Amino acid sequence: MERFLKQCDYIIIAGPTAGGKSAYALALAKALDGVIINADSMQVYSDLSVLTARPSHGDEAEIPHRLYGEIDGAVRFSAGMWLEAAKRHIEATRKAGKWPILVGGTGFYLRAAEQGLSAIPDIPDTVRAEVVAEHTQKGGAAMLACLAEVDPDIASRLAPGDSQRLIRATEVYRHTGIALSKFQKQPPTGGISGNALKITHLPPREVIYGRIDTRFDQMMATTALAEVEKLLARNLPADLPVMKALGVSALRDYLQGKQSLEQATYLAKRDSRHYAKRQMTWFRNNFITNLLNEELYSERNFDKFFSKILKMI
Repeated sequence: MERFLKQCDYIIIAGPTAGGKSAYALALAKALDGVIINADSMQVYSDLSVLTARPSHGDEAEIPHRLYGEIDGAVRFSAGMWLEAAKRHIEATRKAGKWPILVGGTGFYLRAAEQGLSAIPDIPDTVRAEVVAEHTQKGGAAMLACLAEVDPDIASRLAPGDSQRLIRATEVYRHTGIALSKFQKQPPTGGISGNALKITHLPPREVIYGRIDTRFDQMMATTALAEVEKLLARNLPADLPVMKALGVSALRDYLQGKQSLEQATYLAKRDSRHYAKRQMTWFRNNFITNLLNEELYSERNFDKFFSKILKMI
């Protein structure tokens, strides 16, 4: 491990929502003179600061943070756009003689950082709007049947209710004339250069769930509800990523009189717990690097590992 640490070019701190990875990243950045670069697909948006648990103004003033709140919610910020922006920030950080520290829980972003992405062209908003309208009119079952004719590989993996993936596969074929499955079979390219030291922080599930509940209560005690109200006032398309941030749909339904605040709070916490569970499963199956002998640096032994990092890098 010592040999690897001396050769690494950037650091990744990954983990589920509410796991505490941001605090560890901040401590590591202070100790190493680092720059924290966001790898969370929702914290990039400027519209939701409290609800997405972005770093505080005090933290951002103390340590440089990049890609936090830099993107307007009206933008459909893709993984490809994130990767290019992250690479720019990492290169600038390296030139400044500082440590780039990627922090986040979006598995697709972290995989893209290491491996790159398949060369799928950006889809124009007009094409996507057409496909979304068609999906609304025809329904999932009819759209899936149409997709099966042009991309049976993808269609065989989807259910009629998988609207987001169904729309994505359809729009890619509609714009390019090439099945999404063919793009996915191409080797990914364009990942971040150099070796990454990957630290996966996975506290026990019951700890995560407790933190999620406590954190959401704290969000509601401040400006989370006002953030959602302001976001809804923009009348953005419902399929934009920012509109799918955890808690938005539940609080939207409360603000529109469709459910009580108690029910909205329960649903927001439940959805966050489900998301954290999926994150933890993904990290265990995809992200524990064998360069660290597959050791899982969890809450109970992170302090020891943290001290070791400071001695070796």
